[in-house]
Amino acid sequence: MEGRTNEFQKSNREPRVNRVTSRDGEEPAEVARFLHQLVTEVARVHRGDSRTAFPLNRCSPEELAAALPKWKRFLDLAMVTLLLPVWLPVMTLIALWVAVTSPGPIFYRQPRIGFKGRRFMLIKFRTMKVNAETHIHEAYLEHLIVSDRPMIKLDATGDPRLILGGKFLRATGLDELPQLFNVLKGEMSLVGPRPCTVGEFERYAPEQRARVNALPGLTGLWQVNGKNRTTFRQMIEMDIFYSRNISLSLDLKIILRTLPAIVVQFFDSVQPLPRSGAQPTPPVKT
Repeated sequence: MEGRTNEFQKSNREPRVNRVTSRDGEEPAEVARFLHQLVTEVARVHRGDSRTAFPLNRCSPEELAAALPKWKRFLDLAMVTLLLPVWLPVMTLIALWVAVTSPGPIFYRQPRIGFKGRRFMLIKFRTMKVNAETHIHEAYLEHLIVSDRPMIKLDATGDPRLILGGKFLRATGLDELPQLFNVLKGEMSLVGPRPCTVGEFERYAPEQRARVNALPGLTGLWQVNGKNRTTFRQMIEMDIFYSRNISLSLDLKIILRTLPAIVVQFFDSVQPLPRSGAQPTPPVKT
């Protein structure tokens, strides 16, 4: 479910960013600040400045080298930079759409679990209305963790909490485009396991926590191998497999298969899969 069913999951101790409504003109100002910060970071990369405005989480050089080898960081920065003329206008249009169609913050920020269990602040476009209830998603996630059913999103049957166009943004993954900012910061990679929520991580069995031995990613082995057609257990197995087999060839294969996977995911959202019974385990393609 790539974290979408958990989008509004937070503990009672954590503030709900989206509960704070914005004054007139605050949404465009947030877009401007975001774009300014983004362009500044990209300019640093172009200059070859090794220092970034967003330092990596502290960890040993050996751990970081295994999870983020030089070729992987180069691939991340090269693709994000080269594709800037494509994704930046798209992000700007989406930001304006959210600001115009739904009162409240444009971006949704939430603590997620990153490399070696370290927390970072994930950013994505807000796709639910302000003050949306979260207990339904939380209960649904718990059910998926303990059951062996396909991880079909609640969006598939329609969700009145979504903003106008929210279902399309989530089905196509466009709501996750701001995570390119997390990639530039070094908190995420283009390819890696889906970054889970804090509450989800707390429910993991000890052996399942091995999935955080790789930097989380925008796309990954699970996302291109069925995603909503697979179970929670299968997702964990694919993520652990990836963390133990990181390679340039595997990353390139996953990137090339991402767009077709998004197309399949979109059509699945139009014609949702049946909820009864688990789907057969799909073969893991690498």
